[in-house]
Amino acid sequence: MIRINQLKLPVTHTREDLERKIEKTLRISMSAVKSWRIVRQSVDARKKEDILYIYAIDVETEREEQTVRRAKSQNVSLCRETPYRFPDPGKEPLKTPPVIIGEGPAGLFCGLMLARAGYRPLILERGEPVEERTKKVAAFWAGGALDPNSNVQFGEGGAGTFSDGKLNTLVKDKTGRNQMVLKTFAQLGADPAIVYQAKPHIGTDVLAGVVRAIREEIIRLGGQVRFSSLVTGLKMSDGRLTGVVLESGEVIPAQAAVLAVGHSARDTFRVLEGLGIAMEAKPFAVGLRIQHPQRMIDISQYGEKGAKLLEPASYKLTHQTAGGRGVYSFCMCPGGYVVNASSEAGRLAVNGMSDHARDGRNANSALIVTVTPEDFGGEGPLAGVEFQRRLEERAYRLGGGKIPVQLFGDFREGKESTAFGEVEPQMKGDWAFANLRELLPEELSEALIEGVEAFGRKIRGFDREDAIFAGVESRTSSPVRIPRNERLESSSLAGLYPCGEGAGYAGGITSAAMDGIRVAEEIASRYALPEEICGADSAKKENP
Repeated sequence: MIRINQLKLPVTHTREDLERKIEKTLRISMSAVKSWRIVRQSVDARKKEDILYIYAIDVETEREEQTVRRAKSQNVSLCRETPYRFPDPGKEPLKTPPVIIGEGPAGLFCGLMLARAGYRPLILERGEPVEERTKKVAAFWAGGALDPNSNVQFGEGGAGTFSDGKLNTLVKDKTGRNQMVLKTFAQLGADPAIVYQAKPHIGTDVLAGVVRAIREEIIRLGGQVRFSSLVTGLKMSDGRLTGVVLESGEVIPAQAAVLAVGHSARDTFRVLEGLGIAMEAKPFAVGLRIQHPQRMIDISQYGEKGAKLLEPASYKLTHQTAGGRGVYSFCMCPGGYVVNASSEAGRLAVNGMSDHARDGRNANSALIVTVTPEDFGGEGPLAGVEFQRRLEERAYRLGGGKIPVQLFGDFREGKESTAFGEVEPQMKGDWAFANLRELLPEELSEALIEGVEAFGRKIRGFDREDAIFAGVESRTSSPVRIPRNERLESSSLAGLYPCGEGAGYAGGITSAAMDGIRVAEEIASRYALPEEICGADSAKKENP
């Protein structure tokens, strides 16, 4: 295979333009090309008057070594793609199918890979199927009651289901897991372009269907998915897991269980603490969501011309304050909404989401400040959880149960807003004006003000007086880490596999899914197919 890097074309180019560029770069005719595909596509907007797409292209031809030599370009080289390979089954006996606790991205992909390998996993999800969950969340946003087990945080698909569905990750991956995740999403309903885009996303409206398709694939391959099945305990003997306990009292035998509960499973963290499972508090970040006109962001990033030609623009901003705090944008949602993402009664948290088209009038992102165990004001592994809860209780109280909002100019002055300016809010869930300076510790509020002012020097208008703040953004990542050993098991309980964002090993949909695959690989490479499965298969063969 020949790899062409840094192939540049105007954003208005056609497929024919791209093929002519391949011909010119390789000095061959397209008739000599067996196949070609886009490996990566990104936007170069450094020159607003001449915005380009930059491609990496793989081309298959005859006499590839000769073609590379003839091209005489440092951007043309031979490449060998190593396809992803799931390990063969191990030798250690496995008496029962693997149990997966949680059906977010980590649990879904762990279950999918194990199901494809013949392990017929059992997935336990505390919430509802994505179809019912979506209805319940919509009803909550319309003023209905909060279901503590089926909401924006909990239910099939996890917290990522109600987000922008961003699939970019900073994880350096040489194993092919990243591409496996993207290809799986594309095969099961997402836009095929996510496989090569530099900043791929699915969109909340599309993601629900993709999640359902993954579940159906797991079931088709012999796995099981049980909803409204909250795990409230573990059974163990001699330092090894023997079963999981459901809220109903049912005990499910388990030799291997994957703990993929997500970053908001605070009640589960408390159960684990009571059982003596090793956990530790970890740094995370908290802050507020900010909304601007999407067109303002588009023009800043692409210019007037590019704003008309390209998809809604995103941004990624960072600032180090004079006091040493890091302020940065997180989970930026072009053309999206700020949503009520609460999961506990009397507490309120926000998140951001976009549909696939990203056609809302506002851009929003979290502006957050890193906090460490020294900021939590407590001790023990769950000190960060209690810190989050205190912030969410204040947010709930400030807004009277609605999303508390404030204009940035008023936030800077410390006074409650009374009316919006030119920026009109886009929210999922009721909102109320409040003074958000009463929400965060003053040091964090001052850091946010300094950060927004600094970002205004990078994106014109970012620090506009009528930009809208909403709070509190408290669920950026898990406040705990559950240590695991070289076999990816809990360091304190053999057979329990902490996994994904909730366990402290991921930071988004893609990285959580990749960690789920990694844990699935570890289980499969260690264990033979479960005995009851092998027995059932043998019986079928003997008694067709």
